[in-house]
Amino acid sequence: MLKITKEKINNKWYEFTLNSHSMSVSFLNFGGIITKILAPDKYGNKENIVLCYQDYAHYETNPLYLGAIIGRVAGRIKNATIQIQNTEYELDQNESCHHLHGGKKGFHNVLWDFNTFQGEDGIGVTLTYTSPDGESGYPGNVNVKVTYLLTINNEFLIEYEATTDKETVLTLTNHSYFNLSGDLKKLVLDHEVTIDSSRILKLDKDLIPFDIVEDVSETEFDFRRGRLLQEGFVSNNEQNQLVGCGYDHYFLFDQQAANKVIVADNESGRIMKIKTNQPGMVMYTANTMQEGIMLNNLKSKKYLGVCFETQASPASLWLNDLPSITLLTNETYKKQTIFSFDVIEKKK
Repeated sequence: MLKITKEKINNKWYEFTLNSHSMSVSFLNFGGIITKILAPDKYGNKENIVLCYQDYAHYETNPLYLGAIIGRVAGRIKNATIQIQNTEYELDQNESCHHLHGGKKGFHNVLWDFNTFQGEDGIGVTLTYTSPDGESGYPGNVNVKVTYLLTINNEFLIEYEATTDKETVLTLTNHSYFNLSGDLKKLVLDHEVTIDSSRILKLDKDLIPFDIVEDVSETEFDFRRGRLLQEGFVSNNEQNQLVGCGYDHYFLFDQQAANKVIVADNESGRIMKIKTNQPGMVMYTANTMQEGIMLNNLKSKKYLGVCFETQASPASLWLNDLPSITLLTNETYKKQTIFSFDVIEKKK
């Protein structure tokens, strides 16, 4: 049975819950923040598989960007400057001298308008926001629509759409931290991840991409046949160590597989598959997660979750041969990411 519920939070936001017969997805109209995804394990136990703050007041500042819509540009823009048609724009500097995740007034901390809908095969909420010309330094009035849809087949779709009245840059993603063990019972060390990618972006000491690694074969970045995340945590690879012993890298999809990412936790039996028309994603394994913030059941710490930030890379602004993030006035930005949930071993 498909059902949508709505609850007032802290007298200023709404939390929506999309319910299907076997799972549910909850999120706020503030930042489009996903607070819960309840999915069954192989024994049928429903547990939360994303990180959330125990005290919802933490979403006001959201230092971990938990579950949020990220924009206008997801990722880091070096020196917080962009150039469009020979005009240079200075953006918010919110990570040293660089610009991160849309700046101080990013999409993660704005209040979105909403509209609910329901059909035979799915239910959802459409979130809308108009980002004014000059917000965080970006040019153009940008109208953004993000739709969250849960289907009867346990697919959770995030659809992005945007237009601008002035040439600008845009690349959106969602910043949920997944932990398929359920209710944070363990770290993500034993999560087995498969990624349709043979190329990554190489990072400098400020975590700014500066080069394309054309072949990740025989390295801890080759996930094409599946790999445990902990292999990168203990790796001597300079790129793994640079980001705090783990991953915070952009993977370019090879477009060889329908499922761009497959994540499995053998103990719980949960498996998550990701399909998308985005050209790649950042995988971040919480290597530098701020510690001591109270989450679902315990305090935040390293390796407690893993993000799969499907998007185009802002590095296209200074690196050739990457898909562009420029949005023209006669274009409509349209992207989709689909998360599907199942279990490896059905309950007997």
